[in-house]
Amino acid sequence: MLEAILLTVSMAATPLLLAAIGELVVERSGVLNLGVEGMMIMGAVTGFGVALMTGNPFLGALAAIIVGALFSLLFAFLTLTLVTNQVATGLALTLLGLGLSGMIGESFVGQPGVRLPRLDVPFLSELPIVGRLVFSQDMIFYVSVFLTVAVAWFLFYTKAGLTLRSVGDNHNSAHALGIKVVRIRYLAVLFGGACAGLAGAHLSLVYVPQWVENMTAGRGWIALALVVFASWRPLRVLAGAYLFGAVSIGQLHAQALGIGIPSQLLSALPYIATIVVLVLISRNRRLTMVNTPASLGRPFVPDR
Repeated sequence: MLEAILLTVSMAATPLLLAAIGELVVERSGVLNLGVEGMMIMGAVTGFGVALMTGNPFLGALAAIIVGALFSLLFAFLTLTLVTNQVATGLALTLLGLGLSGMIGESFVGQPGVRLPRLDVPFLSELPIVGRLVFSQDMIFYVSVFLTVAVAWFLFYTKAGLTLRSVGDNHNSAHALGIKVVRIRYLAVLFGGACAGLAGAHLSLVYVPQWVENMTAGRGWIALALVVFASWRPLRVLAGAYLFGAVSIGQLHAQALGIGIPSQLLSALPYIATIVVLVLISRNRRLTMVNTPASLGRPFVPDR
């Protein structure tokens, strides 16, 4: 029973972790992309559709990454080149993704999906509890953990990571030093979009291997909240994603046990938890401002 619960928690946490770690890099560069939900849902429908047509879920995951990156490229062009409002553009991207995915996925509804297989490590996968939890997971699970560690190392132990953080903290000073601010932000936004697309693919290829309209169900917004919850620190994002994953799975088990609480309230628990966490964090202004990129959401126009 414990093993099954832990497995479902890791499955629920993986898309949150991927989307949040991608958005963390985007925000560390000083860009606020509220289109995570739209990129996730496009990744979900693309991953499912390509996997269904080719019979290869790995191609589906790759296609989801590409589509997520392309969607983010649209956002980057509008906000970084045309200097449109980042908040309004991100919201528009989410609405576009939700509408377009519904149209594309109309013929996929009810179709049996192609599940991404588990990667078993010989002998180790047979260990009790930790065997299936750590050594018998799908590829996207391992990618999410690897990216979290890699992003933490990149941001705080490499020159490129320091450069990216400097752009997010003061883009004018970075530009004065000769740093290509717009180029770095383009790359950060593309990385965030690719992560969001892969997060969506996890939903339609692993978590629920089928296509359901609006299947992201607000996970993109939770991922955005996770970045703030983690104070823009990658390893805290990892902890937060699994905490929120546990809350999501906990409400399902509570419904299965017949606990006398309305199912609608239980289903709202992950979002209530998100609001509570953000309120608690906002009360400690010093904690909020410690790692907040100073240029977050501010437009940048290079001198001509």
